[in-house]
Amino acid sequence: MKHVFVFDEDRCCACSACMIGCMDQNDTDLAAGEACFRKTYDNEVELRDGGVYFAYLSAACMHCDDAPCISACPVGCLRKDPETGFTVYDNANCIGCKSCALACPFGAPRFRPSDGKMVKCDGCNIRVKNGLQPACVRACSFGALTCVTEEEYLADNGKKACNVLLKRLALKRKG
Repeated sequence: MKHVFVFDEDRCCACSACMIGCMDQNDTDLAAGEACFRKTYDNEVELRDGGVYFAYLSAACMHCDDAPCISACPVGCLRKDPETGFTVYDNANCIGCKSCALACPFGAPRFRPSDGKMVKCDGCNIRVKNGLQPACVRACSFGALTCVTEEEYLADNGKKACNVLLKRLALKRKG
C-alpha cells in the first residue's frame, strides 16, 4: 500500500522538530558535513494590501511515482519498495557519482562526505513496515506533517487540499 507525506502549512510553526527527528533517526553528523534529509523553509509573503504573513514548508524526498533518481543511478542503488511505495536505497554499491542528485528535481539525494556515498530519505521505510510513523511525523507535535496511505489521502486529504487551495486563491484576490 503506497504511503504519502501530507504537509499542513496552517499547523506548522517552523519549529524544525521534524528535522531533529529525522537527524536523530538517521544519526546525521552535522559536524562531519552531513545534511538532514528533511528541510524546513520559511518565506515572508507580502500581500497586496500591505499585510505580511509567513509561509512555512517542511520538505524531503517526494518519493515520486516515476522517480528520476532510480533510472539515473548507473549501479542500481535506488528502487521502489512495492509495499510502501517509498523510494529506497542500498548504497553498498554506490560510487558517489551524484547522478541521482542531478536527476532529482527536488535535490533529495545528498552526498555523504564521510564515506563518499549518496544517501536520501527512505520514508523511514522499516518503521512504516512495522506499523510505526516516520521519525519526522512522530516528532511533529502540531500535526503539520502526517504519513498516510494513498487511499486515505485520496479519501480525506484530497478534499482538504482543494479547500486549502481555493482559500489561498481567494486570499490572493483580496490582497
